[in-house]
Amino acid sequence: MLVLTGALALSACGEKKDDTGGGPKITASGGADAKLAAMVPDAIKSDGKILIGTDSTYAPNEFLDTDGKTVIGWDRELFDAVAAKLGLKTEWVSSKFDDIVPGVQSGKYEAGVSSFTINDERKKVVTMVSYFNAGTQWATKKGNPGGVQPDDACGKKIAVQKATVQVDDVQKRSKECTAAGKPAITIDQYQGQDQATAAIVSGKDDAGLADSPIIAYAVKKTNGQLELLGDIYEAAPYGFVVQKEQTQLAEAIAGATKALQADGTYKKILEKWNVQAGAITDSAVNP
Repeated sequence: MLVLTGALALSACGEKKDDTGGGPKITASGGADAKLAAMVPDAIKSDGKILIGTDSTYAPNEFLDTDGKTVIGWDRELFDAVAAKLGLKTEWVSSKFDDIVPGVQSGKYEAGVSSFTINDERKKVVTMVSYFNAGTQWATKKGNPGGVQPDDACGKKIAVQKATVQVDDVQKRSKECTAAGKPAITIDQYQGQDQATAAIVSGKDDAGLADSPIIAYAVKKTNGQLELLGDIYEAAPYGFVVQKEQTQLAEAIAGATKALQADGTYKKILEKWNVQAGAITDSAVNP
């Protein structure tokens, strides 16, 4: 059975073994920064925590532990450290990916942390703070039985997570197919990335595409059932999401991220989860 969630596995002696992001949780050094903490709005500061919406199907960035409830992953660990710099604890709520931005807008969530690629469309409705760089990559079943190529997927069935930038990517490719007189791409959109990956493994879809650290992790966790296809392309920054008008909170989050970059915490977290290739050296509001 394919299991894509849960970072813990049992070793032969019965102990719990963390096979991704192993070792103790890395926390921010030096504790809270009083100047940054003072920038947090009173409405958030009042209960000492920040309520975060996340799509917990996106391993290794954010996904559920083996208890089926606890959100883990490097995205969580990093934002936990950011929040600690602001003198806050975190409360994580699993949500559908395409419900998170509207949830932040409405006030249901005080932040969204879910591998959101920063783009102009999102910046029109929320404020975003950069913290990582990721590109897109494709994967297919081992041996590529469907003969898929990212630049020639016409007539193929392609799996993608709903509401991601990859949907726009494959829709554009499909239009290019039909404009050239070739059959359109069948685009199967799934609510969770785990479902999209399972569709490729089962053979329901010929291939799929996702953010580069996600698809690489999926290939690793399927134990040779999948393989990467083509190169990483169109790298773009991820952003933490807050309400459009919460620019001061965004500046505080950027400041906390910069502090973690300066003291080495940021680097340690990414290296722990083996995603350091996407590290950035600065953090900006609405870059």
